[in-house]
Amino acid sequence: MLVTMTMTERRADEDFLRQADPFRRELLAHCYRMLGSVHDAEDLVQETYLRAWKSYDRFEGRSSLRTWLYRIATRVCLTALESRGKRPLPTGLGAPGSDAGDELVQQTEVPWLEPVPDALVNSEQADPAAIVASRESIRLALIAALQHLPPRQRAVLVLRDVLQWRAAEVAEVLDTTTTAVNSILQRARAQLDEVTPQQDEVVEPSDAAQRELLDRYVSAFERKDIAAIVELFTKDAVWEMPPFTGWYQGAENIGRLIDLQCPAKGPGDMRLIPTSANGQPAFGLYLRDGEVYRPFNLPVLTLSESGVTHVASFFDTDLFAKFGLPEVLPR
Repeated sequence: MLVTMTMTERRADEDFLRQADPFRRELLAHCYRMLGSVHDAEDLVQETYLRAWKSYDRFEGRSSLRTWLYRIATRVCLTALESRGKRPLPTGLGAPGSDAGDELVQQTEVPWLEPVPDALVNSEQADPAAIVASRESIRLALIAALQHLPPRQRAVLVLRDVLQWRAAEVAEVLDTTTTAVNSILQRARAQLDEVTPQQDEVVEPSDAAQRELLDRYVSAFERKDIAAIVELFTKDAVWEMPPFTGWYQGAENIGRLIDLQCPAKGPGDMRLIPTSANGQPAFGLYLRDGEVYRPFNLPVLTLSESGVTHVASFFDTDLFAKFGLPEVLPR
């Protein structure tokens, strides 16, 4: 009898994994939208699967397995957010922009927003429209804007506007009424409109002009050609680089910042390896250290038709491993 029960439990485990595992990437994206941290999101996806596995025998199929997993994940995220503050970018701290010559100030104790590798959350759907929608739902600007919302507003907006859940479904997750959900959604949308850019300001780096812009970006930085770097950016472009608290606006100001504050002395001191984050082009930037290049920062770019409009350059070099980037490059 004991052997029979063990085999039955094993089959149940295998059935759960077979059905639930295909949703892992989208659940990671969901938890990342809620938390703004790829590390926290991975932990909470694991917690979601553990809770789902423990209660799988009580899953009655009144909703799809996908919906059931999202309900568990959302509740796990809301519980986690009870003990966590928001994860800002420097522009979200409320301080005015900095001058390139200002002293750099680090705040390592701040839980900064993190980028997420596209490889971890990319939609596997073949529909191009669905792929674009998936990318737009994890844009860095949107994730940063979501940090301005209280946790329940964040959950309602993601479930309603990103996942297209009905108000009644969201109400069940949050143990509230549809009227309350609609009210929360209205407040969340209004607050988000104040801090997030219009979607048509962001372009996909897919056509020849955008690819050429990215090639110029790599060349300019690897040569530390300040004049060429300035030409890459739009007039009102913004540069920020957590854990440094300052942020810098204007192409000339950004050029001066790199000229004055970047430790690379000239051509050959930096190397850039392309990757992608938050549905946007990104690079692993390495700084020469003797005969090798070591991780220095990870810039994530926002492009428009007229140039680079925003760079968030993340100095947490632990992120390189998450992006599958090498620990060291030969000279």
